[in-house]
Amino acid sequence: MAWGQKNKIDAIYSGIPWFDQNGNTVSAHGAGITKENNRYYLFGEYKSDDVIDFTGFSCYSSEDLYNWKFEKIALPVQKSGKLGSHRIGERPKVLKCPKTGEFIMYMHTDDLKYKDQCVGYATSKTINGEYTFQGPILFNGEPIKKWDMGVFQDEDGSGYIITHSGNLYKLSDDYKSVTKQLVKDMTSHCEAPVIFKKDNIYFWMGSGLTSWERNDNYYFTATSLKGPWESHGNFAPKDSLTWNSQSTFVLPIVGSKDSSYLFAGDRWAFPHQKSAATYVWQPLMVSGKTIRLPDYKQKWQINLVTGQWSESKLKGKIIPNSDNKKIHYSGLWKTQNSSNDSFSDKSSDEKGATFSIDFKGIQIGLFGVARPNGGYAQIEIEDETGKTIHSQMIEMYCKYPESSLKYLSPILKKGNYKFIVTVLGKHGNWYKKDGTEFGSSGNYISVDKIIIRK
Repeated sequence: MAWGQKNKIDAIYSGIPWFDQNGNTVSAHGAGITKENNRYYLFGEYKSDDVIDFTGFSCYSSEDLYNWKFEKIALPVQKSGKLGSHRIGERPKVLKCPKTGEFIMYMHTDDLKYKDQCVGYATSKTINGEYTFQGPILFNGEPIKKWDMGVFQDEDGSGYIITHSGNLYKLSDDYKSVTKQLVKDMTSHCEAPVIFKKDNIYFWMGSGLTSWERNDNYYFTATSLKGPWESHGNFAPKDSLTWNSQSTFVLPIVGSKDSSYLFAGDRWAFPHQKSAATYVWQPLMVSGKTIRLPDYKQKWQINLVTGQWSESKLKGKIIPNSDNKKIHYSGLWKTQNSSNDSFSDKSSDEKGATFSIDFKGIQIGLFGVARPNGGYAQIEIEDETGKTIHSQMIEMYCKYPESSLKYLSPILKKGNYKFIVTVLGKHGNWYKKDGTEFGSSGNYISVDKIIIRK
């Protein structure tokens, strides 16, 4: 592999594939983050491009929230039972039990038709060990038959399970059962539930029910977990679809000078969730009872010592899409000057159409325009010998036109490379349980500009 050893990723980037220490795509969706011994552990769904079946929960670790090391499949497919083959496993979250020191993973289990849901749990003596599935977590001797779920740990060490439709359950001292239900059916729908706390205010966020489609997520506040809970509407601008994402977790980062709140969201890319789904991690503005994601930060950094964050610019040489001497197009590519948006990118929906550029440096990125007719592309990087050293699928679908970074390569050893993007001629579509169709209307791939880091 031609990965650079001395150069690390220097920030949090949203909406692009991330890569682990081996150059493989980070696959940890519906995720939660647990800090242990000054290291952050990311647990998530290890997705497939072919099926929605449970394929294991992954564990990655990081010292800086930028560079991720693949630890292992923390909970693999079981031989039988709730997390056996041809089952659903979603939204893993890990808490460390203050009483026992044990690490408890909670998750949604189900059948493939989402008719056998419950909240399950697994245990491990170490945070990055292989977790042992224990079955459903019980309340009054019965499983909690809900789907989308999350967890919350309060300052006094009390643990809680949150589920869709506004349900909140308190865990026992050993975190292995539920002692009581604090909130019941606080709101309708409300998938992807998240609770976090600042000062004396609890914040409860969630999303609407639009299957894999993104929507405008919303939130509630209360001064007690029991409520009453006050509705506040969206926390990102209306019709931004929460910057094209769905909530999964909020990580408080408490430092010597300030506290920051990292909003972690998923940008699903059904059906190619393993290869093309990405992450939207943004600094959440919190003031009193108000939370906001006022704009989209493409690149930002956080000081884990002081707790302060800052926006930063992506540096490098810009190659515009009109530079036909450097960018070589094959197939039908058209310059877009649509009355529907103000972008002037080049795009194509012709299967097999390509563009390529030869470059010298350590990193290359692609800015493109995502639209309602966006599709999938395949990216390849070749070395001087013509050997493919990196391959990655990306998606350019969004319900509204937006231009942003769509791909940024791993750090490479300084050298000469070829960057190739191929239109795959396909796109994603999916359906709600009631038959409502979502997804793209076309296969378009766009190039707005290319950035090269020397």
